[in-house]
Amino acid sequence: MKIFLAGASGVIGRSLTPLLLEAGHEVIALARHVEPSTRDSVRLRSYAVDVYDPTKLESVFARERPDVVMHQLTDLKEQSSEANAKLRTIGTRNLVEAALSVGVRSIVAQSISWAYVPGEEAATENTPLDRDAAPPRRITIDGIVALESTVMKIPHYVTLRFGTLYGPGTWYGRDGSFADRVRSGQLGSIPAITNFTHVDDAAEAALQAMDWPSGVVNVVDGDPARATEWLPLYAQELHVAVPSPLPTTPDLSRPVSNALARTLGWTPKHTTWKNGLISAISKEDKV
Repeated sequence: MKIFLAGASGVIGRSLTPLLLEAGHEVIALARHVEPSTRDSVRLRSYAVDVYDPTKLESVFARERPDVVMHQLTDLKEQSSEANAKLRTIGTRNLVEAALSVGVRSIVAQSISWAYVPGEEAATENTPLDRDAAPPRRITIDGIVALESTVMKIPHYVTLRFGTLYGPGTWYGRDGSFADRVRSGQLGSIPAITNFTHVDDAAEAALQAMDWPSGVVNVVDGDPARATEWLPLYAQELHVAVPSPLPTTPDLSRPVSNALARTLGWTPKHTTWKNGLISAISKEDKV
């Protein structure tokens, strides 16, 4: 099939592209801030098009006429909730309208798993999103609601609610922005729960999702952990002081279940952050 991969230069896109090619698909790669790839071939072509330019976007769709859209777009360079919500709202709308203009009937889209209402029990796909949250959380959730409702306009849609992404090129690598904040002492340890997803497992889920029924699916490793557990270990691997506990703050987190994804055939290779997030940093020391 011909796959239109929006966000090809992102952390998931970089892992997903070779998976799609290995599976025999043709990949049309879209990235806003890069020039067309010098590695273009018969089965890989890239376009530098801004998703906020609907005219140019529609022209690419008209030229390529893909079978499936992979929506892996984010705007996280400035770590701005507003910028990312805008992309999820307007960018998704432009992407879906361009896809519909040429009759695309299938889309796989990236969403998040930390938007559920707070609670103690593991959230499933039927758990309500926290739509009454206060800013800045509300900004993020409004963007997610807009994205998820827009992709439903395409006949077959799968929305993947990823956990906190870690792995090559993410904020959590040794040279990532999160590691820099830990080194600078800007972060403290809080009891909030984190549900992790390795980028390679996220990419594999996106590949498989083309054959899943329409709907939303949680894609997390199944080993939720409070920051008071994982952040001290993370700091130790960076050889910096362990973050001090912060004063009690409202806990808006909850564990998330990956039972549906497993039922559909997805099994994470990185089943716990202990064997991924932490060990990856240790391995970097040995290189």
